[in-house]
Amino acid sequence: MSPFPPAATNGAVRATLLSVCDLIDSRLDDLLSQRFHVAWKRDGSPVTDADLAIESAIHSHLRERLGEIDFVGEESHGAQPTVTAGWRAVVDPIDGTENFCSGLKIWGTSVSLWYDARHVGSMLYAPELGERLMTGDTVTPIESRITGFSSSLSDDLASQLVTAGEARMLGCAVYNLMNVIRGSFQRFVNPVGAYSWDLLAGVQLALEQGCNVEVDGKPYGGEYLEPGRRYRVDIRR
Repeated sequence: MSPFPPAATNGAVRATLLSVCDLIDSRLDDLLSQRFHVAWKRDGSPVTDADLAIESAIHSHLRERLGEIDFVGEESHGAQPTVTAGWRAVVDPIDGTENFCSGLKIWGTSVSLWYDARHVGSMLYAPELGERLMTGDTVTPIESRITGFSSSLSDDLASQLVTAGEARMLGCAVYNLMNVIRGSFQRFVNPVGAYSWDLLAGVQLALEQGCNVEVDGKPYGGEYLEPGRRYRVDIRR
C-alpha cells in the first residue's frame, strides 16, 4: 500500500491502527502459548518470546502498509536506522509483561503513529480483556474516586499512596492510561517514570479526550517523547 496523506482524522490512519488490533487477534493463541517462555533483561525485567514475536510482526505489518518507517519498539530500540522524516511508529508490543508472564490478563499493546514529527494517531489495546481506545473514539467519562499508580515503587509514590484514598496498582501502563482517559480512574500518577513506548500513545489520547496531562511536572503540549529516558506523568480526568 502506498503511504497516504497523514491527518488525525484520516480514515486510513484509523484503519491502520485497527489492522494492528486485527493482527494481534489473529496471533493471540500463539502469543498466549509463549507467555511462559521468559528471559530476563539486564535491568531485571522479564521479556517473553511473545514480546519479541509480536513486535517483529507489528513492525513488518506497518512497513507493508506505510512503506519506509522509523520504528521505535521497546524490544528493538537502537537496532533500526533512524528515519528523520516521514513515518514513525512508537510501539510497546506487550506492556505489563510481568502480568502477562504471570498469567494475568491485564496487559496490552500501545501504538503511536507520527508523520514528519507530527502526531497522527494512537491506540491502546488490551487483547485478553477485549478493550480498546484509539484516536477518533468518543469517550463519555465515568465518575470515579480512584487514583491509579504505577507499580514501580519509590518513597514519593508510597507517600502519595498513603493519602490517595481509593487507589489501585495494576502493573500495566496501557490499562492505567486507558482507565484515566475514560474516567475509571480520576487520576493516574507515575512519579518514578516510564519510557516513551509506555506512555506516548496514552498521553496523546489523554489530550485528545480533554484530560489534564503533566509530564515531568509541567503541562504537556503533545510533543514527541524521545526514547531512552524516563518520563514522570500525572494525568487527571
